[in-house]
Amino acid sequence: MEAWLSAPLQGAAVLVTVARVEGSGPREPGACMRVSAAAVVDTIGGGHLELQAIATARTMLADGRERHLERYALGPSLGQCCGGVVHLVFERIEADLLATIRPGDWRLLALDGACERRTMADAPPFDPARGSHLLQEQDGRRWFAQLVPAVPNTLLLFGAGHVGAALVRALAPLPCRVLWVDEREELFPSTLPANVQVEATDTPEAVVAAAPDGADFLVMTHSHALDQRLAEAILLRSASGWFGLIGSHTKRKQFEHRLLARGVDPARLAAMACPIGLPGITGKQPAVIAAAVAAQLLQLWEARQTQRNTGAAPIRLVASRQT
Repeated sequence: MEAWLSAPLQGAAVLVTVARVEGSGPREPGACMRVSAAAVVDTIGGGHLELQAIATARTMLADGRERHLERYALGPSLGQCCGGVVHLVFERIEADLLATIRPGDWRLLALDGACERRTMADAPPFDPARGSHLLQEQDGRRWFAQLVPAVPNTLLLFGAGHVGAALVRALAPLPCRVLWVDEREELFPSTLPANVQVEATDTPEAVVAAAPDGADFLVMTHSHALDQRLAEAILLRSASGWFGLIGSHTKRKQFEHRLLARGVDPARLAAMACPIGLPGITGKQPAVIAAAVAAQLLQLWEARQTQRNTGAAPIRLVASRQT
């Protein structure tokens, strides 16, 4: 979950949201940061834009304003090389209001007249395919439609070896939840990133069976036999998302032959990512593999979010790296 939404809040704060970007900007519409008198949570892109936004938000906290819309020309007024124009919505919030915001929901905030907040059910007409955006009714009243980021992608990671540990570190700041599975409990570090939960079990196939629909899977255990059992369990599921398997092209061919004999759908096998990672990155160090795989997952998740927002056809992802 986004930090601005999940971090505890005491007292009042101002939610600063990118409402519109003309040309180039440091963050996309819908990006938020939360500004209180003593802290800033998340970012709208840094630089002079963020510094001015923080100052405006703290002025609002002092003077009691409820909402504000401001236009920033990044080049002429702020000296930022992006050169575009960014419109920011400032909204005063308290902890009780923050608690009502649900990931994946639409919120509509009236920018003129009485301070109104509506949900999608009772909102003025707007186009959800546009994502977060400004809109105007026929009477001239302006609104900001905000798509709250959905619950992050879920990845089940099997294997707590060197590559698995490096990947967990790489995924720590990214928009995902990781269930990290291995039978060797002693391999898990004592301190984990906030988005990681561990499962020490000698029946990992049961974890596959209990995974939520649409979850993604990545298998990189210490045993080829275990890798094959997990691959079979994952590929026989009807509601799995992306599946990646660490290994070479030779390993893939061996697994394809064995899994086809066990009744796995050839189309599911064709979609299996093995080798894993973006192409062009050939290093074998755990941190290098982890970086290549994290980038591959980000590409997948961003394409999936674009498809959800627009209803477009699935975006073709580049092939895995060679190994």
